[in-house]
Amino acid sequence: MTGRLAAAAVLEEFGKPVGLRRLPVPDPGEGEVLVDVRYGGICGTDLHLQQGHLRIPTPLTLGHEGLGTIRSLGSPLHDARGAELHPGDRVMWASSIACGRCVPCRQHREPTLCEARRTYGVNRPLDEGSGLSGAWAESILLRKDTVMVKLPWGMDELAAMSLACAGPTLVHALYERRPVRLGETVIVQGSGPVGLAAAALAQLAGAARVILLGGPRQRLELAARCGIGDHHVDIVDDDDPTRALDEARGLTPDGGGADLVIECVGAPKAVAQGLTLARRGGSYLVIGQYTDSGDTSLNPHQIVYRQLDIVGSWAFTGAHLVEYVGLLPALTQRFDLASLVTAFPLAEVESAMAAVAVGAVTKAVLDTAHPTLH
Repeated sequence: MTGRLAAAAVLEEFGKPVGLRRLPVPDPGEGEVLVDVRYGGICGTDLHLQQGHLRIPTPLTLGHEGLGTIRSLGSPLHDARGAELHPGDRVMWASSIACGRCVPCRQHREPTLCEARRTYGVNRPLDEGSGLSGAWAESILLRKDTVMVKLPWGMDELAAMSLACAGPTLVHALYERRPVRLGETVIVQGSGPVGLAAAALAQLAGAARVILLGGPRQRLELAARCGIGDHHVDIVDDDDPTRALDEARGLTPDGGGADLVIECVGAPKAVAQGLTLARRGGSYLVIGQYTDSGDTSLNPHQIVYRQLDIVGSWAFTGAHLVEYVGLLPALTQRFDLASLVTAFPLAEVESAMAAVAVGAVTKAVLDTAHPTLH
């Protein structure tokens, strides 16, 4: 151990506030990297984890998306693109490590479905080493086999964090599960970071029209100012969601529905609505239901009548993070990503989570450069 202590935001029990602890900072071992975290992102999934919607061990340091500076390495290492890593390098890292031995890894070529996947901020509890295994902390120990990638020179850190989890998640969904095809009309359900990533990447991929269906109104207005989405329809502030659904459908060619509908909401009832937004012969890509928020009623006739291809997409791998970082120059040239982000001091983690929960901010990150514990 280094003898230092680092502040960390720890989930002690489901349904209870996240509090700060000081945890010992370890020396990195062979293949490990100690990183001084600058920003830890707050994802909608983190709120679901606090509420107990995914079976995970507690207590644990939360935070599965982060960016920081290398403090020390346990042995010489290279990033995912082959660049040698040194103290002082700015890096992002993949949230999970697949085992490489189970049937999904070895046979199905689906490491996101790994039966033994270990994920920072999700299933690495405090009793594993120092407990600094989440990005909501001043330091994080990146274990052997973690995929790391250096940030492009001059890249704005807040811009990189704007879609830190959502971006790689959508790279997986739109590259491997159901690509956006040139000239397609796309409806995106949800205007949080996942929905904004879906809309932005659909635009980069050559969609003819991208309709963002979400809310609240100020979030849609921010997306429009950033250049994300061609049309913006508010379903959150409308007492009758049928009107918003009709408006979104009316923006598609001949009002017949979108070629591709991408669900990024996370609320089960959105799935039944989304089925009615796709054209006959179209596709429905479901991404937002990462944690179990419950069942919903839907009309299966809509699937058959519209002859829909329905595809799910789960999480992302290190390869998808590498692609996201590689896309950052193109994304930041076209979209004002940094303006999507609101930074909170680590000590204000509960306020930050509350702001995310009510939609008061579009993307929240915890800034460890500010004082935390005394």
